[in-house]
Amino acid sequence: MPKLGVNIDHVATIRQARQTIEPDPVWAAALCELAGADGITLHLREDRRHIQDRDLRVMKETVQVKLNLEMGAEPEMTQIALDVLPDQCTLVPEKRDELTTEGGLDVVTHYDRVKTCVDQLLGAGIEVSLFIDPDVEQIRASRKLGVQGVEIHTGQYAEATSEKAQAAELSTLIDASEVALNEDLLLHMGHGLTYRNVIPIAQIQGVSELNIGHSIVARAVMVGFEKAVREMKDLIS
Repeated sequence: MPKLGVNIDHVATIRQARQTIEPDPVWAAALCELAGADGITLHLREDRRHIQDRDLRVMKETVQVKLNLEMGAEPEMTQIALDVLPDQCTLVPEKRDELTTEGGLDVVTHYDRVKTCVDQLLGAGIEVSLFIDPDVEQIRASRKLGVQGVEIHTGQYAEATSEKAQAAELSTLIDASEVALNEDLLLHMGHGLTYRNVIPIAQIQGVSELNIGHSIVARAVMVGFEKAVREMKDLIS
């Protein structure tokens, strides 16, 4: 059964809409942990649109499960990670004008820049995963960097508008998963996963971790965080 990492970014999105102190993503992280989440994921963006530096630092002191920091492979974020020392860093592409991460990190094109960041994180004892598209070249380039794992981008699967298209995207994810496992990489998946589409992804052989955010936060608004997390845990099991 895959482990569940809950991304609590959009709790901070609600807070930042009013530039106030609530709801507190640190509190949300604690509720997720109580409900059985295996990890907490947060993305500290360059523009600080949701998660703030304080959130990361307090969570480092309070979260007892795995703390996974999503970040761009940039010097500022690398230094923050080296100061805070989360359990895992997941390197993602980042553009200021995007609503959410739109695709996987192009490790092949930006190999040297990514390597600089990866080497520093690994040197500090931080586990590193790369958020990439389900592409063989990207997987093999990730393996060459020496990272422990990859998080395969499931966005195309999640956005498929027909059963045929979704089945085709699922097949692509399964093929990519086999390559990643053959390269001895930990296999994570995430992006756009919901209560309606997560089961086929959770059933892919070898998936060790799913990172899910928006769908859980959206349900938590209606039913509460603990219930929302438990319902997702039940589905992926």
